[in-house]
Amino acid sequence: MMIYIDKNELDVRIRLNSEHLENDPYYSADNIFSPCDYQWYGDKEGRALLAFMSHYKISGKKIPCMEKMLRLMPEKLNPEGYFGPVYNGKIHEEQLSGHSWLLRGLAEYYEVFGDSFCLEAISRITEGLYLPLRGKINTYPVNREKENKGGVSGELTAEDGSWLLSTDIGCAFMSIDGLSHSYKIMRDERIRALLDEMIEFYLAIDKVKLRAQTHCTLTAARGMLRMYGETKDSRYISGAETILDLYAFSGGMTKTYQNLNWWGREDSWTEPCAVVDSLMVASELYKITKEEKYRVLASRIYHNGFAAIQRDNGGAGTDTLICEGSEHKYLHPLMYEAIFCCSMRLAEGLYYINKNRDLLYAEVTGRVSKNSDGTYSDNDLIYCLPDRELIPYAENGTAADGMMLYPVVKLYKVPKDILMASRQKIIFE
Repeated sequence: MMIYIDKNELDVRIRLNSEHLENDPYYSADNIFSPCDYQWYGDKEGRALLAFMSHYKISGKKIPCMEKMLRLMPEKLNPEGYFGPVYNGKIHEEQLSGHSWLLRGLAEYYEVFGDSFCLEAISRITEGLYLPLRGKINTYPVNREKENKGGVSGELTAEDGSWLLSTDIGCAFMSIDGLSHSYKIMRDERIRALLDEMIEFYLAIDKVKLRAQTHCTLTAARGMLRMYGETKDSRYISGAETILDLYAFSGGMTKTYQNLNWWGREDSWTEPCAVVDSLMVASELYKITKEEKYRVLASRIYHNGFAAIQRDNGGAGTDTLICEGSEHKYLHPLMYEAIFCCSMRLAEGLYYINKNRDLLYAEVTGRVSKNSDGTYSDNDLIYCLPDRELIPYAENGTAADGMMLYPVVKLYKVPKDILMASRQKIIFE
C-alpha cells in the first residue's frame, strides 16, 4: 500500500509557517535586519527573503515585510555592496555562509519580479565578496583539533592563516549554493571557475575526520545539482551523489532520518535545515538519475524526519539524536524553535514538498517488524513508543512484540507545553 502526503496536512503546515513569518515581530521590518555585532552577516536577511519568496511561490501572496526589507536594504550595506565589514586580507567564514542565503533570496526575487536592485546586489556581492577568493580556497584549514565547540548558532572559534573560522565547520562551502544561483543568472564564467575550485576542494576533504557540519555539506550538494541543471556536466551529479551517500551511510543521518549537526558529534542535536536539504538532494537525484533508492530515501526523510521538526507555532526546532553512540534513548525537543535559522529554512522545504509531493509516498505493508538495526518499522515508516501524553496525537497504533507502537508523532499538532515535556522511544537496542 502507498501512503501519499495528505494535502490537507501539508496545507496546515504551510499555513502555520506562513502565519508565523508574517506575524512574529522577529520577522517584522523593524527587526528583520540583524544587529551589527551579529557576525552571520547577511544570514538572517537572506533566509528571510528566501522564506518570503517560497511562500509567495506557493500562494501568490506577498508577506508584507518582503517589500519593506528590500526598500531598506541598500542603506544597510557596506560600500562594497554587502553586509558586515570589509575584511581586507582576511576571509570570514560565517560572512561567506550568510551571504550565500542572501544570494539565494535575491536570486529568487529577481527571477520572479526582474528587480533591478536585486540584480545589482547579486552582481556586487559576487564581485566584491566571492570572486576575490579565486586561488585561495585550498588554504582553508582542514587539520584541526577535535573540540566539541559550538551551539545551535555557530560562532567564530579561531583564526588560522587568512581564515576566520566558525564552529559550524565547513560553512564557507555553503556558498556553493548561493554562487550557483548567481551563476545561473549572471552566466559569468569566473563564477563557474570559482565554483569548480570550491567543489573540487570540498569533495576531497575527509568531512567525517574534519567533523564538518552536515547542513553546510548538503547545501553544497544542492548547489552542485543546480550547476548540473545549468551545464549538464556530470561531475556535479557525481559530487552530489558522493555527498548524499556519505551523509546517509557514514554517520551523518539518524535512525529517524534526521541529521547529526556534525559528523562524529553524537553529543549534539538535529537541525531542521539539514533535514530539508537532505530531502531536496535525494529528490533531485532521483529525478535526474531515476534511481529508486533516492526516492525512497526522500520519502523516508519526509514521513519520519519531518514528523518531528515542525512545531505548533509553525516554526522548527532541534531534537535529540537517535543514533549509535548517542546517550539519548528518547526522541524529544531540545530547542522548541531555532527562530534565527530553521523556521525560515522550513519555508523552502515546504515549498519544495508541495511542488514534489507525488514523489514522496511511503510504502507500507500493514505489518510492523523489527529491522536488523533493532528499529521497528512498517517498511518506510519508523515506529516508536510515545509518552502517554502524546498518544492522543499519534496515528495508527499497532501491536508488535508485546508493545503498542505508533509512527513518529507529527509534533506540529502538539501544544508547546505537552511537546517540551514529551518523549518518544525509538527502539534500536
